[in-house]
Amino acid sequence: MAPTSVLDRARGAVGVLYREMIKFGVVGAVSFVVDVGLMNVLRHTVMEDKPTGAKVVSASVATAIAWIGNRAWTFRHRRNRPAHHEAGLFFLTNGIALLIGAGCIALSHYGLGLKSLAADNVANVVGIALGTLFRFWAYRQFVFRREPLVDTSPISDRH
Repeated sequence: MAPTSVLDRARGAVGVLYREMIKFGVVGAVSFVVDVGLMNVLRHTVMEDKPTGAKVVSASVATAIAWIGNRAWTFRHRRNRPAHHEAGLFFLTNGIALLIGAGCIALSHYGLGLKSLAADNVANVVGIALGTLFRFWAYRQFVFRREPLVDTSPISDRH
């Protein structure tokens, strides 16, 4: 049964937003673990003196994981363009978010002179948080813009 009143449509829109936020959070949590974990492995090994470079590598790997999770799960009902267009917008959006994250680390490490691993991790988390806010907004506005399609699969995420 389709929503008929303004209140029903508003409830439906809030429900869609809520489900997308939860799924985005799960995909983001996995990507966060990959990003922070890989950055720290790189900072302890081959990129000990290059925190910004370590961030670029770790964020790139995390972005690839996020693309798969968000396209296949979070925003799978928002198809409005071919996959290669979505991928281009997705990676452009994540490139901007990566600049936000790397900028936070560069500002802390080089600008403020906070060169410890702990300071790099705090700057990394701040950058990830700011980048995450930007990404969620950009994914909904540009990458997966179309209104959600009706889920006709026998198994739905709606419980």
